[in-house]
Amino acid sequence: MSIPLSGTHFGLTAGDYHATIASVGASLRTLEHRGRPLVVPFDADEVRPAFRGATLAPWPNRVVDGRYVFDGVEQQLALTEPGRGHALHGLAAWLDFTAIDRSASSVTLSATIEAQDGYPHRVEVAVAFELDEDGLHTTVTGTNAGPTPAPWGTGPHPYLVAGSGRVDDWTLELPASQVLTVTEDRLIPTGLADVAAEAAGVFDFSTPRAIADTFIDHAFTGLRRGDDGRATVAVRSAEGTGVAMTWDEACAWVQVHTADRDIPELNRLGLAVEPMTCPPDAYNSGIDLIVLAPGESASAGWKITAL
Repeated sequence: MSIPLSGTHFGLTAGDYHATIASVGASLRTLEHRGRPLVVPFDADEVRPAFRGATLAPWPNRVVDGRYVFDGVEQQLALTEPGRGHALHGLAAWLDFTAIDRSASSVTLSATIEAQDGYPHRVEVAVAFELDEDGLHTTVTGTNAGPTPAPWGTGPHPYLVAGSGRVDDWTLELPASQVLTVTEDRLIPTGLADVAAEAAGVFDFSTPRAIADTFIDHAFTGLRRGDDGRATVAVRSAEGTGVAMTWDEACAWVQVHTADRDIPELNRLGLAVEPMTCPPDAYNSGIDLIVLAPGESASAGWKITAL
């Protein structure tokens, strides 16, 4: 039997939830609650489009120009976002992960980012997926298996689906007080701004409101959290169905993108919500960048649940 292009598949079931995990990129391929999709899926024998559901490591988002200095040495990464000239979404998204633990409702996948041009470090990445009656829980752990300190950041890349319609038809609740402003052409970070003041409040979803035709491809911080230290983004359809993503204090940032595409049938199908341990271009700014000492590990976790 041939292996699908998206890798080996692991079906998870618990209560009213079902998920499918693809081994390439430790990717969330499908997630449903009572048969209702909570994320934009992709086909098993399809090259995963637009990083749908991928695990992002050892950095999320962009390294501007693919160039940075770490430990006094300038590094040049491959430019994997050629249109904008950046290194995009890390090095793990196309690795084929191996299952190291498995049950009917859970799977843990593992892969190693080997030392290479632009990232001369060996880091082991473990991604644990677990379904229960409260939704899909994911934990990503990076462990420095090399002899020198290594920069590290991580996050997921699901496109959330609230229900019928598209992004324009949904309501968004985003409990963030600050937005990272970027250049229009290359999305290079330029500074933090108050969501209530920037662009006449267009990015202020601290009180739930309709997304409508708003374009968003920005990182947010200053997150309002519950007593448990977790932050939550929620999207709801006009019919009242919805989906929420919740994450722990390891992620001080979240990237939100309205998934605008030139192809009409693909345009704004889902809302990308990407909790991140660091902001875009953290390899250069150093903001919230994790540096793993040899043998050291760092973990971050999030949950997707139906509303």
